[in-house]
Amino acid sequence: MMLKPAIGARDRVVLAWCAALATVLLGGCASPYPLAPSTAPGGANYVYHIGPSDIVNVIVWRNPELSMSVPVRPDGKITTPLIDDLPAIGKTPTELERDMEQALGKFIRDPVVSIVVTSFTGPRDERIRVIGEAAKPGALPYQRDMTLLDVVLQVGGLSDFADGNEARLFRVAEGGKLYRVRLRDLVKKGDISANVDILPGDILIIPQSWF
Repeated sequence: MMLKPAIGARDRVVLAWCAALATVLLGGCASPYPLAPSTAPGGANYVYHIGPSDIVNVIVWRNPELSMSVPVRPDGKITTPLIDDLPAIGKTPTELERDMEQALGKFIRDPVVSIVVTSFTGPRDERIRVIGEAAKPGALPYQRDMTLLDVVLQVGGLSDFADGNEARLFRVAEGGKLYRVRLRDLVKKGDISANVDILPGDILIIPQSWF
């Protein structure tokens, strides 16, 4: 008897995402989805975590020779004078400050470190992804209090072939729940009631109009 491998929560979200994408692109308008709620309280508590390719400005008080701007490498680590391969990805700036102070404490007395993130990409699982009929589809770093209008403006608006009012919002934070959003009303008609809050990891799917 063969046992089927267990499916984890992350795998279930991926499977739900694939099913949602297929449904939308192959005629999702036949299946009703609820409109996305205008507010999403989870975004109000958002705390930024450092992502790959971020640029962090390291300031070591009274030690200018140890202060510099460094990129977060693809492996999620940074290197500064006296410190090799310090993990940074997924940490808040404050957490990274404390880690650097602990590491530098082996070499200097009572180090005080400040971290300022000057270039943002964010963790991959928090980025907002826009696919389909946007002018410039792609991935965007999430920002606190981000809205659907913010996302659409950053991708250059809708293409001429977009079926904006049949767009879908795939919400990873809710286990892959699929919502309908009224992009055409928002962008073409200026209907602000169609604007909704965005959460980290949301995926906006904009289908092509068949008419």
